Amino acid sequence: MNRPFIIAAPLVALVALSACGNDAPTATVPTPMQTPASYEVSKCLSQEVAPGVTVASLVIPDTLSINFAAPAGFPNGRKLADPVIDIELAVLLLDLKKHNPGTLALLPLNPAANDLPFRPDFPYLAAPQGTPPIPAPAGTNFDFRSDPTTAYVRVDRMGQPAVATVLVHAGNKTAFNDDSPADDAPGKWGGEFTGSLVDLQNELVDDLKAANLTTCATPKT
Repeated sequence: MNRPFIIAAPLVALVALSACGNDAPTATVPTPMQTPASYEVSKCLSQEVAPGVTVASLVIPDTLSINFAAPAGFPNGRKLADPVIDIELAVLLLDLKKHNPGTLALLPLNPAANDLPFRPDFPYLAAPQGTPPIPAPAGTNFDFRSDPTTAYVRVDRMGQPAVATVLVHAGNKTAFNDDSPADDAPGKWGGEFTGSLVDLQNELVDDLKAANLTTCATPKT
């Protein structure tokens, strides 16, 4: 029996999508199906998203690395306007030899742009919304370069987008958030990530195929 987990909206919507060509999905209504087979996901984790960069190396440990000598954008950090959840889900679920990481972002589900324009300088994000604008809570002005780690408390882990949301089952999210990336050895969270990815493939493989998308997982024999 599959365990409960959160599925991002773009994948839920795949039940109502089919594709015209490899990377240009269009809306239709496929016949719902339930796949009885279980899937092997080792290929998904061993796929390279850049030379020498595998999916597994991106999610374990769950950190966001930046190489200043390389172009900005996934897998080298992220740009504010990038559809990062769609990209992360694509590299977790799709065969990257047939689809590029931006494939799911082509589904007609996302807003065309941020609701407010980004600022031209730091912190770049638009001002908080509200009437009046919501003030920042006290105690958030930490200087991570100089303040000791005891000056702040981790409440959520958002290293690579979608990892905590998709690859950690609901009952384990608090324990995952309480852990440090230094604890992300394959023996501790690797099994959790793999189990969640198997669940995702079992639930979504029919919908992905109906959208003319090739999954990275293969049926277990």
